[in-house]
Amino acid sequence: MREQANLAISMADVIIFLTDIKQGVTAADKEISLMLKKSKKPIVLVCNKADNYEKDQQEIYEFYNLGIGDPYPISASNAIGIGDVLDKIYENFPEKTENEEDDDNIKVAVIGKPNVGKSSLINNILGENRAIVSSIAGTTRDAIDTEFENEKGKYVLIDTAGVRKKNKVKESIEKFSIMRTLLAIERADVCLMLIDATEGVTDQDAKIAGEAHESGKGVIIVVNKWDAMEKETGTLEKYKKEVYDKLKYLSYAPIIFISAKTGQRVHKLFDLINHVAEQNRMRISTSILNQVINEAIAIVQPPTDKGKRLKIYYGTQVSTRPPTFVIFVNNKELFHFSYERYLVNQIRKEFGLEGTPVRIIAREKSDKEAQKEGL
Repeated sequence: MREQANLAISMADVIIFLTDIKQGVTAADKEISLMLKKSKKPIVLVCNKADNYEKDQQEIYEFYNLGIGDPYPISASNAIGIGDVLDKIYENFPEKTENEEDDDNIKVAVIGKPNVGKSSLINNILGENRAIVSSIAGTTRDAIDTEFENEKGKYVLIDTAGVRKKNKVKESIEKFSIMRTLLAIERADVCLMLIDATEGVTDQDAKIAGEAHESGKGVIIVVNKWDAMEKETGTLEKYKKEVYDKLKYLSYAPIIFISAKTGQRVHKLFDLINHVAEQNRMRISTSILNQVINEAIAIVQPPTDKGKRLKIYYGTQVSTRPPTFVIFVNNKELFHFSYERYLVNQIRKEFGLEGTPVRIIAREKSDKEAQKEGL
């Protein structure tokens, strides 16, 4: 815990030193104040449990003995005095610098159910205990961002609280953790979907992976604890098939087998992350896209229904992250899911797009409109 505190102090811009006004200044408070003073960081001394504001105001003077500035009495449970503390914190924030956001950074969210090894993987990559590793599920309750750079590039690693099954979510703080995990997915460019090799793909894994897929993020399936598996010829390929059978909608996502504990294959993650991030932001020219669409139509004719045939006029890419295409057709009702999936597969066959969802939006044009445009 001391290591974690020192690491938090070194990373912080402002430090809140929280004490208990009812206990008064303790020996531990004095020890912590000495440690904080050495940090040379701005410190806001907060005395909690000042529920009776007038009475507790008299007890506050003892805390001046810590020598770290004015103490702020608050009652966290009654939301008393919080505004003054926030104002003091804000005063000590460093001024924003221009170009604070580095567009070169690939944001990587490490996602998965509790106790699957997310924090262990982060620690292995960083070579330091930045996230507390514990066998108690749910130790990491918040998302932790860490900037990291190696010979492969610049990254922001987002370690998230694991998503538990709803019937196990009893505390409001656990619900908050789930929300933070979903927000971390939204902020990410690439999601590392961790699966426990000894357990296989669970319903909870499928739910979390589905969130990443629906959010249009690049996804890499990372099977952790592979060192704990008994292996024989064909074990890896058999396991891959089982994963894809249970996560059919992630058939585009590459799979890598690692051990966060021993570091096995962890170094190979970054080539995959770079590749998937690049695929997720790929842009395809309209002319080349339509060549592929026309070839696909020539191989498999568009479907018909009650004598009406689907006409595909042309397609164009409208956005990246994920690659999203608008296909102009004569009748959206005829653009069945099966044919949409066929076109996606043909586009993937030509351009790769490994590790990223591909979205197609059908828009109608009448024959007259198409003729005016020379289609």
